[in-house]
Amino acid sequence: MKSFLIFFVFILLSLQSLPVYGCTTAIISGRATIDGRPLLFKHRDTDELQNKLVFFKDGRYSYIGLVNSGDSAGSQVWAGCNSAGFAIMNSADYNLNLKDTTSFVDREGYVMKQALQSCATLRDFEKLLASLPKPLGVNANFGVIDAKGGAAYYETGNYSFVKFDANDPATAPFGYIIRTNFAYTGARRQEYGLIRFQTAGKLFSLRASTESFDYRFLLQDVSRSLKHSLTGKDLTINLPQNAEATRFVDFNDFIPRYSSAATVVVRGVKKDEDPAFSTLWTILGFQLSSVAVPTWLTGGERLPAQLSADNSGNAPLCEKALKLKAKIFPLRRGSYRRYINLALLMNQQHNGIMQKLRPLENLILNRAEEMLSKRRSKGMEIKQVQKFYKWVDKQILETYKNEFNL
Repeated sequence: MKSFLIFFVFILLSLQSLPVYGCTTAIISGRATIDGRPLLFKHRDTDELQNKLVFFKDGRYSYIGLVNSGDSAGSQVWAGCNSAGFAIMNSADYNLNLKDTTSFVDREGYVMKQALQSCATLRDFEKLLASLPKPLGVNANFGVIDAKGGAAYYETGNYSFVKFDANDPATAPFGYIIRTNFAYTGARRQEYGLIRFQTAGKLFSLRASTESFDYRFLLQDVSRSLKHSLTGKDLTINLPQNAEATRFVDFNDFIPRYSSAATVVVRGVKKDEDPAFSTLWTILGFQLSSVAVPTWLTGGERLPAQLSADNSGNAPLCEKALKLKAKIFPLRRGSYRRYINLALLMNQQHNGIMQKLRPLENLILNRAEEMLSKRRSKGMEIKQVQKFYKWVDKQILETYKNEFNL
């Protein structure tokens, strides 16, 4: 009996120590995309649910970064793109540094900020990792693309890193690499995020077998996937009749989860293309109740107001998305928050939250693509970008007001 109690306590402690937050990420070589431009994808999970975009000019290169709203100094960046066309993001590893007793940890956001300040190429980033004082205080998969066509992951611990090149057919035969919360070079017993890894893998494999990749696939199909690779569930099948037909479903280990806070997709440039065309798409707040908005370094310091901190310190779009998220997850106590009311999200009458927002997002995606197509022969100009930002702010304000009274 005593041995059973000891075992039971051990299991409980083990479960409590499991990582709660973990991102789903990917990089795609230009050889696998529709237009030959590399893609970087981060679906962020965190306990910092209030996120914002910030324009920085505190380094060699100016850059746009995803920042926790509570980080008023912008000391850490969780994904971003700079004026040289260099972009970076990360996902946490839980199977590196296992025998390392250093207390210097959680430095990933600082490293990514330094990279955006100073790096133009993958080679620059490798030099930065090599030159920084050790231990680095990181346990991460850093995903990077650059304006030279580079696309790679760096599995990085306190003292070393291993590169995985998406342009190498031996490493990425289909031109893409996916990472969740484990390193291939780490201990197998500490791998986390496997279900999300498998779900993303199935989505990517199916896409690769039928057509090339584009940024819409990442924003709309992967980041909002309602499929579960282990159970085989697809929540889009047999939807509730209407928004009043409440149906709670377990929403654990899908790519979007209660802890999902933002998505960043960077669409890079071709090898000889102006880095000014690098586009950073951001979904703030919660992916199922928000919309994707593009930004460009050419637009300067004044980013769309809906993505920037207002007087409250939070981004208005993030606030709106979190208010709608609270309706989708109305149960607050304990593990109840894992359960989503599917009827409010999607239903057969097509008046669920995600269904009401899709036309707005498609409008934004289409208008941005039209602008980019027109500007590619003339070059990006701040005037056109700022005009687009004002338009997109207006569309977001009107839609959330008209559809949700927010």
